[in-house]
Amino acid sequence: MAALCESFTLCGLGPSGGVGLGGGLLALEPGPDPDHVLLTDRGRTATLFKVSDQKPLGGWSVKHGQIITCPVVCNFETHEYIAVHDDKVLRIWKNKDINLDKVFKATLSADVYRIHSLPNGGPVVLFKGGGVRTLDVLLEAPQQEIENIVSDEVIKWSEAFMEGQQPVLIFATEKDGDFFVYVQKLKMNSLHKYKLEQQELSKPLSFTAYIKNQTITLLCLYSNDSVYKVLIPLQQNTEEEEQILSKSLLLNLSVSGSVLKGTSFVVVDKDHIAVLGSLAASGEESKECLTIWNTKFQTLQTSKELPLGTSGQLWCYEEKFFFTHGKVLTVIMYKCETSSLAAAVGKLKDSQTPDVSSFVNWNTLGDEELVVSFQSQQSVALKSESKMTLRSKRNTVAKVQPDTLSVGQLLLNLKDASTTVFEDELRQLISKAQMPDFQATIGSVITALINRCKTNPKYYPRNFLLHIVQTRDLSYSLCPDLMAVALEKKDVHLLQICLQRFPDIPEEITYACLKVFLSISEAYLQRIDVNLESVICYIDIELNNKEVKTEIVENGFNAELEQDIWDTKITKETHLTADGEFCPVGPQKAALLNAVLHSAYSETFLLPHLKNLPAQQAVLFLRYLYYLYVKCSEKINTTLPGIRSPTINQIMDWMCLLLDAHFTVMVMLPEAKELLSNLHKFVRAQVRFYSELNKIEGSLRELQRLNHQKDSQTYSIEVLELI
Repeated sequence: MAALCESFTLCGLGPSGGVGLGGGLLALEPGPDPDHVLLTDRGRTATLFKVSDQKPLGGWSVKHGQIITCPVVCNFETHEYIAVHDDKVLRIWKNKDINLDKVFKATLSADVYRIHSLPNGGPVVLFKGGGVRTLDVLLEAPQQEIENIVSDEVIKWSEAFMEGQQPVLIFATEKDGDFFVYVQKLKMNSLHKYKLEQQELSKPLSFTAYIKNQTITLLCLYSNDSVYKVLIPLQQNTEEEEQILSKSLLLNLSVSGSVLKGTSFVVVDKDHIAVLGSLAASGEESKECLTIWNTKFQTLQTSKELPLGTSGQLWCYEEKFFFTHGKVLTVIMYKCETSSLAAAVGKLKDSQTPDVSSFVNWNTLGDEELVVSFQSQQSVALKSESKMTLRSKRNTVAKVQPDTLSVGQLLLNLKDASTTVFEDELRQLISKAQMPDFQATIGSVITALINRCKTNPKYYPRNFLLHIVQTRDLSYSLCPDLMAVALEKKDVHLLQICLQRFPDIPEEITYACLKVFLSISEAYLQRIDVNLESVICYIDIELNNKEVKTEIVENGFNAELEQDIWDTKITKETHLTADGEFCPVGPQKAALLNAVLHSAYSETFLLPHLKNLPAQQAVLFLRYLYYLYVKCSEKINTTLPGIRSPTINQIMDWMCLLLDAHFTVMVMLPEAKELLSNLHKFVRAQVRFYSELNKIEGSLRELQRLNHQKDSQTYSIEVLELI
């Protein structure tokens, strides 16, 4: 039994995607961690992503005029990254490196086709002429001569495996319509060439392979909508120069009169493959979709329509599919159980068929637009006469009972419903907690609400949206337009909750929230319902909105002792900020800013946005961060009281980011001069204080050791001299 589970967006691919993938995706490779992937675009950039957080961890680009010509890979043994640009120039760098111009560079003597990185075998370099070298051997003499093996043939595909301790490389070539397969065992320096048996009126479109029991299983997707299997034993005793490989039919990509025109495919397990392509019934318009097939029982297990189109590329890592969908890179998780006849035909006990049409984009659907819902494989295998049904909106209403409607069909039917009926139906939909693809359904509900907001500017179900976000575990990728609409409506409470609960908010949206929070007036915020739990314990407010006495425990900064190095007076009653006032913002704005401080971000991608923050807002934000910094330093454990209060590390990180983005401007601004001066003095005082603590650290440890040695049973007074 195979099923497609929840999906999410990893990143955008257009010019506004924020990760430099505007030229399209060249390849996706595994990163140094199972949760990391490396994306290489068709241009100059490589980006490392953490999949679970949908966050970029780092990005690197070659200079303008240079082009990365093969996928960037990770050396799993050294945790270094390897790239080739302009066919011959090899670059190697580590996470900490930023400028690729300053990292290791080697110019090779031949053009590189691909680098394959093996977990226990190191990187293997395949050249366009068919020559193969391990990276270690290549770096010993980068200008060494590389043999040309394939002559006039063009390499179409390659893959590498580990068979025991032996790296094995396989690649396919094409010349004048003939296809050849090469297998090379690197340690034995053994190379075998094979010719692929020709297929009348069709040719291979895509290859994939795996190795087991000293045998390579090569799978070939042909243009006649079939997948063929070729077995290549590694143990070859024959000295024949070229052998012909016979193939056997593994799978026909057709079901109930519909044919899948596959573009790429991957092996899921020994009994399942996933195919990306266009599915078309006779006389019907083709629909791009992702499918999983059972090769053992020749059945289609599950399918998901992709209405926005794909690039035809498909990758599979850590039980996740990766593919482009429209202008984003989409990730779909899947599950595959042990293959059995009952599972293959959909009769496995308690099996559930996920709703594959969970998402509907009303911006692209007309009244008569068709909604495709792939039925369970039970219908495919046992009821051949029951073909995939395509119903228009009117047909669905007339023929399908409400209880059997898919999520997509239900949302489409509600498009023109009244507001009351619309919201009541959506509440009923999200109350079905046991339904399949529950998270995807919630995302669809929010999308439906947001789309109605767009078509009717006067409609904005603020309380309904707040309830969903507060009670459900959502993410930004499930409802990417939600925060954009909240920003447009200046719904700061909803933005605050989203910042607190969404783990994958893009840096551009985080910056937009910060800018809105800083620009809204205090008078307006006092009329708005904002969650104050992060500030209520350290900013006490009287009726006249003035800050009053807060509990303070000094942490080595006595005002009288530090007057010579810190001009800003500290008392036991209040803290003054740089301009002589109390907290520079009101409690509502402080709570909103705290939500921003808690949001996850990548410094590389947030810094360019912060540079666009107006100077006055940047100074105000820095004043508040300085205020929090002083507050934290008063406490012995440097921790602010309250729920979701900022940590000292978050405060310092944001201060550094803000100063990096605006330091030149702040130095020029008269109103920021005193703030920077006091900040400098305060940090210097802390450094001196901790330096003094370090001086007596040894004495304190010795005192602790002496106290452990003595177990005084009677009262005594001892005087210890610290030298």
